[in-house]
Amino acid sequence: MAEVERRGGIRAIAAEVPRVAKAALGKRGFGEAQLVTQWEAVIGAELAAKLSPDRLSFTRGERRDGVLRLRVPSAFAVEAQHLEPMILERINGFFGYRAVARIQLVQGPPARHRDAPPRPRPLNPEEQRTIAARVAAVPDEGLRAALARLGAAILGSRPPRP
Repeated sequence: MAEVERRGGIRAIAAEVPRVAKAALGKRGFGEAQLVTQWEAVIGAELAAKLSPDRLSFTRGERRDGVLRLRVPSAFAVEAQHLEPMILERINGFFGYRAVARIQLVQGPPARHRDAPPRPRPLNPEEQRTIAARVAAVPDEGLRAALARLGAAILGSRPPRP
């Protein structure tokens, strides 16, 4: 954190995702973590629900003309074969060069994205007063409001006290 601050300020977490994810995803051939993290944006929501990237392979020393292995349910495999040119066009358009030359389909359920976390429950008046009292001493209005929202989210994720 101190290093980031010395370089001119705090960076968004999204700016660090490719660097952090590269080590883990690189073992699966995904040196370009963005293909996995932005799969739905790359391929479209409808196809992303039926296809998921499994492995990206390149010839040693190359970063183009790779083979992308996709997991696909058996019932969708034939249709996915017919859609291969469009899928390749979308992927390579995302990268801006011919990163993937061919697709290999592997039958199996696509990886599922985690569902959104449940919404916090509404707070009772006593919980609202407790949060307001705890953040009242914070002089900055924006920070006080942010801390109140954080407190509400934390308390709202817990079961209510009897």
